[in-house]
Amino acid sequence: MATFPVIDMEKLDGEERAATMGVIKDACESWGFFEVLNHGISNEFMDTVERLTKEHYKKCMELKFKEMVESKGLEAVQTEINDLDWESTFFLRHLPVSNISEVPDLDDEYRKVMKEFALQLEKLAELLLDLLCENLGLEKGYLKKAFYGTKGPTFGTKVSNYPPCPRPELIKGLRAHTDAGGIILLFQDDKVSGLQLLKDGEWVDVPPMRHSIVINIGDQLEVITNGKYKSVMHRVIAQPDGNRMSLASFYNPGSDAVIYPAPALVEKEAEDKQIYPKFVFEDYMKLYAGLKFQAKEPRFEAMKAVESTVNLGPIATV
Repeated sequence: MATFPVIDMEKLDGEERAATMGVIKDACESWGFFEVLNHGISNEFMDTVERLTKEHYKKCMELKFKEMVESKGLEAVQTEINDLDWESTFFLRHLPVSNISEVPDLDDEYRKVMKEFALQLEKLAELLLDLLCENLGLEKGYLKKAFYGTKGPTFGTKVSNYPPCPRPELIKGLRAHTDAGGIILLFQDDKVSGLQLLKDGEWVDVPPMRHSIVINIGDQLEVITNGKYKSVMHRVIAQPDGNRMSLASFYNPGSDAVIYPAPALVEKEAEDKQIYPKFVFEDYMKLYAGLKFQAKEPRFEAMKAVESTVNLGPIATV
């Protein structure tokens, strides 16, 4: 089994740029995942984000989670549970309009830090999208434009904790799925593992590394690249010990963005046979909501069935 791809982004500024771009290209084509170091977000700041996230869980979420476990009798389960995840979560929306000031129970310092973290992640997401454009032979800014819609991209963070689980063999931390959106940036616990991806029919651990950000490809990038890059099934295994922190930030198309394969990536002679559909992102999300934990291919087929009604409008880019 090949080694999980880890990219030192500082190498993009020197003689090793070409080789580093090659690693990113291979990661996108063969893994759908990679991990970045020296990504521009300081270690001290990430430590603050981690400390405040863990303090918030202890203060505001832990008791609610224990009460949920007791009410459902999960500590005594004897058979596998397939319709529930062993996780405690809340969501922050950053774009197009932030809801951080409205989310209850966050103290002022945590709100301020998460706003700043979102700004830094947004910058990193856009840098990564341009690196993907370069590898794909698309003009700089193409992917950001493709995500834009009329109000800009949607961007939000799912803050999760995966507490110790008494029966990890019977309950997943998070069931297997592909991500519906664009590019996902994950700040995960470096002490408690659990994230796995499916590669060549086998589940592979995504290694926890201090101060790294894990990147993965969502369904929308698979469509825009006409399958050159693919979203990959992944899951979180519950652990008997330790509380795993996970901050997954989703840089997604705007709700009214029209998603379709980049013309430059569709073989000229086969344009009438492009593999992937054309659709409005919001329509895809409505479909995904009920089918998240199923294979993505039927979702793409379902969107193909309605694509004749989609009007490309003025946002088509070359």
